Amino acid sequence: MIKIMERIKINLPDTFSFSTNISVRITDLNYGGHVGNDAFLSILHEARIQFLHQFGYSEMNVEGVGLIMCDVGIEYKRELAYGDVVKISVAATGFDRLGFDFFYLIELIGEGDKNIIAGKAKTGMLCFDYTNKKKASIPAIAIEKMRS
Repeated sequence: MIKIMERIKINLPDTFSFSTNISVRITDLNYGGHVGNDAFLSILHEARIQFLHQFGYSEMNVEGVGLIMCDVGIEYKRELAYGDVVKISVAATGFDRLGFDFFYLIELIGEGDKNIIAGKAKTGMLCFDYTNKKKASIPAIAIEKMRS
């Protein structure tokens, strides 16, 4: 009997409050000539940092607490190559006492208004007090800002 391997399926939110364009660099390519999984995650990281910066935040300071990634899921849809420009849309959702999720829609910018989905991703973020090395509660004002 052949067992079918389950695949990750990312269910994206209906709306995204932020997007940015990022160009694929030569250093993002792996030996196969396309963006490697590690570089794909780095591109998501860049989009996340840009999302946070719009509020004056960094991963080390979101209203006084830091962030630490506790999980990640990526659903690859298309190869990306050197020189490709991707639009990454970011949304923060699923807030609870200690953290939340970032969702990402990665689209290869095409001709005119025809973008092609290159991937979907989710990163689970935990609020963390780096000074005391322990989990921290997410400040209500951060939820209010990032949720909008």
